[in-house]
Amino acid sequence: MNKEEKKKRHDRKKEHEKLMSKEQLTYLRRKRITDAVWPVFRTLILTGLCFVILYPLIFMISCAFRERGDMNDPTVMWIPRHFTLDAIKETARAMDLKNTLVNTLFINIGCSFCQIISTAVTGYGFARFQFKGKKILFAVVILMILVPPQVILLPQYDLFKSLGMINTAWTMYLPAMTANGIRAGIMIFIFRQFFRGLPRELEDAACLDGCGPLRTFLVIMMPNALSSLLTVFLFAVVWYWNDYYVCNAFFSSNRTLALTIKNIQPVLNAALFNDASLRVSAREYVVWTQAACLMSISPMLVMYIFLQKHFTEGIERSGLAG
Repeated sequence: MNKEEKKKRHDRKKEHEKLMSKEQLTYLRRKRITDAVWPVFRTLILTGLCFVILYPLIFMISCAFRERGDMNDPTVMWIPRHFTLDAIKETARAMDLKNTLVNTLFINIGCSFCQIISTAVTGYGFARFQFKGKKILFAVVILMILVPPQVILLPQYDLFKSLGMINTAWTMYLPAMTANGIRAGIMIFIFRQFFRGLPRELEDAACLDGCGPLRTFLVIMMPNALSSLLTVFLFAVVWYWNDYYVCNAFFSSNRTLALTIKNIQPVLNAALFNDASLRVSAREYVVWTQAACLMSISPMLVMYIFLQKHFTEGIERSGLAG
């Protein structure tokens, strides 16, 4: 738009305003002020929220790559004065990162796959089949969501102890294989909601082609449930990855990253000072503890970055989002 067109448009606007009443001009002036100010406030609010949410991650990255001396330097706020990887290397060696990561993948990722399969079958059963006691059993599923795991942990511990399974991976795999693992109730609910939303005609067509219930589930329903499978997989991986309460009840040694982070102070003392009972101020540990936290959450951050789009779609299609 050139200057002449702008001037003509401005003149038409002035002429139009001359024809307006006083109330209309007041409303127009208030709307212009609101339109100019609201984007500024919206940007400030979103920036503040982002800072609050990202503050722990920013602090983690800032501390993990600085020397211990920078923690006592009041001039260092966010950017390290002496950039170094020493804290990362020392913490990885103290945590025995390779073996701990392998154990974490074996226990947490394996349990996540088992829980996805078991909860998908259970959710499909609740969505498509009529059987006696269905409402009562679904009420039990709702109770699984509402009742905290601390309530059932002691009976589970007694059961696994009587079976001689304490300190073995079976204590995590058996609940996952029977749709009774960490927060399995929410996963069953997600699958039930998703399968209820699929058209009945898919199963009717499969039945006419000679498919039984199991083949219909595997060949027809599961390929259509990929978004929900991915959503539940992300939930399961994150919950199992971050769990230390259940693992701490069944394992006496640091077998996963979450357990190692929980007991990071004696681990660092034993590896760095050769004395697990040594008492050192919390400020002295900051660079190592933040390095340990950063290494433990990095796989989850990378996974979420690549799967964020599918995760959002799965939440929308499962009916969890309003």
